[in-house]
Amino acid sequence: MSTAITVTVTGMTCGGCANRVREGIGRIEGVEGVTVDLPTGQVTVDSTAAIERDTIVAAIDRAGYAVTD
Repeated sequence: MSTAITVTVTGMTCGGCANRVREGIGRIEGVEGVTVDLPTGQVTVDSTAAIERDTIVAAIDRAGYAVTD
């Protein structure tokens, strides 16, 4: 069963930024896919099992960006 969580990320201004976020989250065990909507800052994480929101936020923080919601 797949689950999804969406967060809003600030500070992404280009495709390179989106790739850094995508790659950072993609390293989390169980992540199947990461979709980044650059204009809105929405990042959706699809996973094989529930992933703690704090784990996703930490990966985004390590990539150099912040979560607003």
